[in-house]
Order: sequence, then structure tokens, then C-alpha cells
Amino acid sequence: MSQFNNATIVKAANIYYEGNVTSRTVLLEDGQEVTLGIMLPGSYEFGTDGPEIMEILSGDLSVLLPGEQEWRQIQGSATFHVPGDSSFKLEIRTVTDYCCSYPKA
Repeated sequence: MSQFNNATIVKAANIYYEGNVTSRTVLLEDGQEVTLGIMLPGSYEFGTDGPEIMEILSGDLSVLLPGEQEWRQIQGSATFHVPGDSSFKLEIRTVTDYCCSYPKA
């Protein structure tokens, strides 16, 4: 999906790592929540409460997912799933555009 229709955007930004990672929360008509954001080059680790679906829209990065030993290389677009109550690491090489969704269990 390239756009969200009939959505509400929360004005306040989610700001992480001294502003190197930012996002905006989008509340969809069906009650689902997603975040749209940008990550600047750097190394980051994020924890999850519930499961997440991370859609990389553009970028050059590596991701290390829970339980994996090998970093996944991403150039351009890709999607990966992160289990709830876990953490994952990112090595961002170029400005990366992303959309994160939080599926309901």
C-alpha cells in the first residue's frame, strides 16, 4: 500500500537516539497504528513489546533479528518481522525511510 486513506496523524514526533531516528504515529480508520519514520546513518538497537512488521521503503542497512547470527543486508526496499518482547539491531548506512506496523495478536 503506497498511501493511507482516512487516517489521523499524531502531531508530536517520536524521537530516538538524539534525533537520529524519528517517526510519526498514524492511526488508521480500522484502529490499527503504524509509524512512518526516517533513520539517519548510525547503529541502533530497538526493543519490542508486541510483534512488529518493519517495511523499509528505501535505504542501505543491515539488520540483526532475534535468534539470528547473520546480519541481513538491505538495499532499497524490504520487509521483515520482529517478534514481540525482543530486540533487534540496525546498522544504517544511508538515510532510511521506513513504515512500522504493529499487528494485533
